[in-house]
Amino acid sequence: MRKDFGSKTWFYPLPVLIIGTYNEDGTPDAMNAAWGGIYDSDKVVLCLSAGHKTTANIKAKGAFTVSFADAANVVASDYVGLVSANNQPRKMEKSGFHTTKSSFVDAPLIDELPVAVECEFIKVNEDGNIIGRIVNISVDESVLDGEGGIDFAKFRPISFEPAHAGYHVMGDRVGNAFSDGSQLK
Repeated sequence: MRKDFGSKTWFYPLPVLIIGTYNEDGTPDAMNAAWGGIYDSDKVVLCLSAGHKTTANIKAKGAFTVSFADAANVVASDYVGLVSANNQPRKMEKSGFHTTKSSFVDAPLIDELPVAVECEFIKVNEDGNIIGRIVNISVDESVLDGEGGIDFAKFRPISFEPAHAGYHVMGDRVGNAFSDGSQLK
């Protein structure tokens, strides 16, 4: 038997995305966003409200990074979502995150978060969402397996669980994409 909950923002899994930008004075900023993802084969979409400092930074600088929060950095990742750079200019310093300038776009990579998508700002679409073109994927070698791919046991990305406002580690492999369903053909 199912129970109806009506209209909710429950969508599973929701990645915990940390959006990196530079402020107008060149200092790094980051915010936590759960509403975003792949928009096309070479694009991302971010559902950010116009009032966010990050939204203004993306438009001004024409670039941003999308890092995936992981289990080792839950506290700092949550903090950059709780506090606005509009009110707390030393937000990054207080978070404990450190940054390195991307070689591909005018935006910071967060050193503690090992997987990042580096993007050029394309536009704000008709729904008010930020659209960016993927320029590079940057992965710290510490989370790579022996074949050079991402090892989820080392990376340990987290997802946001909206019904109970929790963060959960992702990682257990339960199947093989584009393969397991073949047995039903």
